[in-house]
Amino acid sequence: MAISPDMGPLDDSSKPVSLTHLDGGGAAHMVDVSDKKVTHRVAVAEGYLRMTHATMTAIQSGNLPKGDVLGTARIAGIMAAKQTSNLIPLCHPLPIKSVEMSLVPDDQRPGYRIEARVKTAGQTGVEMEALTAVSVAALTLYDMAKAVQKSMQIENIRLISKTGGKSGDYTIDP
Repeated sequence: MAISPDMGPLDDSSKPVSLTHLDGGGAAHMVDVSDKKVTHRVAVAEGYLRMTHATMTAIQSGNLPKGDVLGTARIAGIMAAKQTSNLIPLCHPLPIKSVEMSLVPDDQRPGYRIEARVKTAGQTGVEMEALTAVSVAALTLYDMAKAVQKSMQIENIRLISKTGGKSGDYTIDP
């Protein structure tokens, strides 16, 4: 993203981008969403925890000292989505309707692909909730398995898709 001193951040097409969390004087503020329509919104985020095959095998076989590693990470992700407004400044508290967490082993990486799908009916989206859920699930998975491997790496946390709202739908390019 290019930055213009006169116009602020520019997207890839060089059009000015409005930063909604800054007021006219450049001070951070919470966006007023009171006049926005309530719409059904869904956001999906993903991330990876890279590890050795031996660590993956230990997790899958349940041979780690801290117990149910994947179940604990799944619950942590759900809890994180529900607490996002307490963690991210200026994030609106939302009536979350559903959080689905998926932690899938990936033999090619090797490691786990972590995905969160968050749903609400509200005046603002749940992208931050999905990204927070993935981040905290990855951190929890790391914490649960660090006794076996401290060199695991959290990678590529990103928004995959979002639906609903004035800005419309978004899906990453394949």
